[in-house]
Amino acid sequence: MRAADWLLVLAFLPFVSLSDHPDICTAKPKDLPLEPRCIYRSPDPEEGPTPEPEPVPEATNPRVWELSKANSRFALSLYKQLALNKTPESNIFMSPISVSTAFAMTKLGACGQTLQQIMKVFEFDTIKEKTSDQVHFFFAKLNCRLYRKKDKTTVLMSANRLFGDKSLIFNETYQNISEMVYGAKLQPLNFKENPESARVTINNWISNKTENRIQHTLPAGALDSNTILVLVNTIYFKGQWKNKFDEDNIQASYFDISDSRRCPVAMMYQENKFRYKHFLNDHVQLLEMPYRGDDITMVIILPSRGTPLSQVEESLDLTRLNGWLNELKETTVSVHIPRFRVEDSFSLKEKLQAMGLTDLFSSERASLPGLLEDDNDGLHISDAYHKAFLEVNEVGSEAAASTAVVAIGRSINLNREVFDASRPFLLLIRESTINTLLFFGRVADPCVQ
Repeated sequence: MRAADWLLVLAFLPFVSLSDHPDICTAKPKDLPLEPRCIYRSPDPEEGPTPEPEPVPEATNPRVWELSKANSRFALSLYKQLALNKTPESNIFMSPISVSTAFAMTKLGACGQTLQQIMKVFEFDTIKEKTSDQVHFFFAKLNCRLYRKKDKTTVLMSANRLFGDKSLIFNETYQNISEMVYGAKLQPLNFKENPESARVTINNWISNKTENRIQHTLPAGALDSNTILVLVNTIYFKGQWKNKFDEDNIQASYFDISDSRRCPVAMMYQENKFRYKHFLNDHVQLLEMPYRGDDITMVIILPSRGTPLSQVEESLDLTRLNGWLNELKETTVSVHIPRFRVEDSFSLKEKLQAMGLTDLFSSERASLPGLLEDDNDGLHISDAYHKAFLEVNEVGSEAAASTAVVAIGRSINLNREVFDASRPFLLLIRESTINTLLFFGRVADPCVQ
């Protein structure tokens, strides 16, 4: 059988419906038949001083905490790869956990060096459980943690789906684990005879699962008669601010894209208590704005005036980011942020190859024998596509809602801090109790529509 393509698609990012397996959130590892074709065992750590372990958040499985940190490290590495191929004035937006989840699903069918590279690039090998099959169990637990306790005004919907060529028989174990852990059922399509029709079907499914916000994820020509499987992750998020902005306090202003370029924006204003700190030595201000329910928050990282955003990006790692987040204190802050929307789409192939994930995309070196029932090992991934959208306004993120806004006056408070996001900044949307990065990006030009 000739080498065929397996294509991953990540649209406004991933998460899982666990409704068909309601017991998975309370199950023990021995209760779940997670036995993929191949298992990778992480090497024992080198001898030396053991670093002081970070305290695990209350009521959190230590391995789930490690998986969340692994995802965050991967997020920052992928962001830096994306930034290398963009101008400083370009927006960036993605869901790192979407990408991680998609490739964790890919790992189900991988063996040999292909499996080892997935474990390393996505930092799965930093989880203290030694074997790769346990990663799926902890992903299930992480997904339970992320999607089971949101405020009624917060919408966090997810859907995963496998689209396989109808002429092939996919490995039963692969299908069972995909559906049990990731909620990804297999839907047969006719890639061989009508790849264009299959592309339209998949794009329509993605659009439907993201409230029509994400369309045309698969570009023309993305599929052909060699395609055997398309794996899709979607996530749709909408949240209302815990402290909404008064629409009467929105003013016309300007955003300084660069020293020589600015654009008009609608600048939102409120004065309230937020978790905040100005890190003078690092030349950044951090502001955390919670959505209703408090467990999901947006964090804005704003460079000090005169400090280019690229300087902050280059020095950013998980240790520094977590250090900043841990030092935020509730403070009265005068907040000025623009209304904006960012949309981004890109191929992940070259970025992940540069990070060390090379074999998976190679028709000669990829090892994915666990996908098909006949153990065929002539498969590889042709590409992986990601598309994301975010809208921020006075009510919250993604979509406006018809709710009353409480007015907050502009009285002068000599003890207040000023957070004026009228220049490029980084943002992340996270689950705050275990610091899982749901979305991460850069707003360099809020005037792009």
